[in-house]
Order: sequence, then C-alpha cells, then structure tokens
Amino acid sequence: MNKSKICTAFIPVRGGSKSIPLKNIKKLCGKPLVYWVISALEKADEIDEIIVATDSEQIEDVVLSFNFKKVRIYRRMPENAGDTSSTESVILEYLEKNSLPDENIFILVQATSPLTSTEHFSEALRMYEENKYDSILTCVRNYRFFWNENGTSINYDYQSRPNRQALNGQLMENGAFYINNVGNIKKSKNRLSGKIGVYEMPEYTGIEIDEPDDWIIIENLMNKYVIKKDSNRKKIKLFISDVDGVLTDGGMYYSENGDELKKFNAKDGMAFQLLREAGIKTAIITSENTKIVERRAKKLNIDFVIQGEKGGGKLTAAQAICKDLNISIDETAYIGDDINCVELLKNAGIAACPADAIQEIKHISGIMNLKTNGGAGCVREFVDYMLSNE
Repeated sequence: MNKSKICTAFIPVRGGSKSIPLKNIKKLCGKPLVYWVISALEKADEIDEIIVATDSEQIEDVVLSFNFKKVRIYRRMPENAGDTSSTESVILEYLEKNSLPDENIFILVQATSPLTSTEHFSEALRMYEENKYDSILTCVRNYRFFWNENGTSINYDYQSRPNRQALNGQLMENGAFYINNVGNIKKSKNRLSGKIGVYEMPEYTGIEIDEPDDWIIIENLMNKYVIKKDSNRKKIKLFISDVDGVLTDGGMYYSENGDELKKFNAKDGMAFQLLREAGIKTAIITSENTKIVERRAKKLNIDFVIQGEKGGGKLTAAQAICKDLNISIDETAYIGDDINCVELLKNAGIAACPADAIQEIKHISGIMNLKTNGGAGCVREFVDYMLSNE
C-alpha cells in the first residue's frame, strides 16, 4: 500500500440506543462490542490511526482502557449524535475540524459488525489501491428468493424452482465498512462517490447488531468464525485461580468456636476435573494462608498451591510455576477479582474476572468479564468457555 497516504479508520459510536442501551460497550463474547473492530484494525498494518467518535464519557473510558496504540478519541457534537443524526454528519464534522489532506484514505467502520477481520480490511484496501474505483463498500451475496408485492418473483422462475446453490445470488450491503478518500467525501458529502467497487465478504458477516435477538446470533457466529480462528492465541497449558472472591463469595464466616469457614461451589470443583481431563495443569495462588484452602486444593487434586502471595508476588509465583513446567506466561489462564490480581491478569494468556470483581479489574484490556459472581460458579463458566474454544 502507498504509505505516502495516511489511512484513517473512523468508528462512530454514540451513547444513545433505543433498542440496546449503550450497545457499543455491551459485552459480546466477554469483550465490549466496539473492541472487536478496533482490535481487527489495530492489527492491520495498512491502518495508521483509528478515530473513535463518541458523545459518551463512559464509552470513551472503555475504549481507552483497551490501551491500543493507534486509537484516538474524538468527542462528537451533541447535534450530530441524536437518533436522527446521519453518519455523514459526524464524518463531515470531523473532517471540518481536522485538516486532513484530500488524498488521504478514509474508512468508515461500523462497530455493529464485529465479524469483520483484519484480513477483510487489508484485502479491501489492496483492492482500493489498484485505482479501479473511487470508493468501495462491503457486501455479502444473498441466495434468497425475492418477490414483489404484486405477487411476481424477482430473481427466479417459481414454475421451475432452482436449487438455492444454483442461484448467482444478489449482493446485499452488510454495512461493515466503506473506503473513500477525504477529498471525495468533502465534495460529495457522502461516504460513497464516483465509481463504486464492491468488496465481497463471507455470507456469515451479513448480520449487524440492531436488536437484542441479534446478540445471540452474533455470539454464536463469533465463537465459530472469529474466536476459534484466533491463531495468535497459544494453547493454554496452565489454569490458575485466585480463592477469595473467585472460588468463594469473598464472605468471612465464623463458627461459634471462632473457626473461619469458606463456602466453595461444586460447579467450580467439576471445572478442575474437566481441566485435568483436558490435560491442563492447575494452580491456586492466593494472598491468604489457611488450612481450608490447602484441604480444598487437595480434594480437587490441584497441581500447584501457593499461599501468602500478594500484589506482584502472584505474577512472580505464576512465572515460577511456568518455569517448572517449561512453558511461557502467555500459555496460562488466570481468573482474579481484586487489586492484588492486576499484574498477573495483565500478563496471562487469557484473563477473566467474576461479574462482581472491582471496576479496575473489569477495565483491564482484553479481560473476559464473566456473567457469574465469585463463589457462584464463575470458574466453571470460564473453564467451559476455554475448553469450547480450544
């Protein structure tokens, strides 16, 4: 790609949404919805900067917590962030306030299309660089049978019904992204202009998130086409868990004799059995030091039990176990819930936290925010997710 031209990816995400409140930061497969397209853009060498245009301080805080290097926040004007505001209005607002050369490439990207991958962006940009088109939009090929309201078929002969596979299909705009240059957009006041080319994407990318039911469908597609195909993630060989607030509800219980008690969840116990059956080593690292944890770990056949570690000590303890197993820290999974878990959560290959973890933990870049509270089966939820995506 011609790097004399700066390539800007522009993602408009407003705080208001009638169908799904704050949907752009609602968790999808463990991460905020907007995370997925930003992550794909961040990995694309062709993209120089990613502008997230929002009117919401909450969305801004979430996006900045990802700590992506290419991302900048643009606070869009309220008048261009309403229910009836067009996407073009915020694009033109941004271009008017920022002096970008006319020849620079400008990509409008929709956060509601999380199935868009880095490869899609790169391939479409290569297509654009061939200079055959002034602008490009993304489409999927639809193989449905279409009819007019007057009872006449549009794309097939109903008297000689073909197999669906025999249809050439019709191109349907999927709204994933649009490519143009700054000059064209300012002149036409539209995301598309001139000779328009079509970049065809896989059929599964044809769904956008507009209604609550779309969320269920997209999550299934994400697990099949995006998460399972993440070749950059190493296979997990060690699973590590905190205790208080994770394996327990964090409560402090005492008997009449003053003995300390902890309540564990049987579902989490089964999770460790499933890990053993999958050949994954297990460990507990906790800042507490009690016989209760020792006995529970023995019953669950935990491979490594380290108590009394606090703060950065948890990361050091995990690294020591990794050295013993001759694996790297990014081949570990860790679940923690409080401030003394931060360093290990930031360094583990996969990190997760219970639904009732503190906010600082929930905002760690890339962390999986579980739906289950500590002591209520959150470890089982995490392990089920891991094993289903191996």
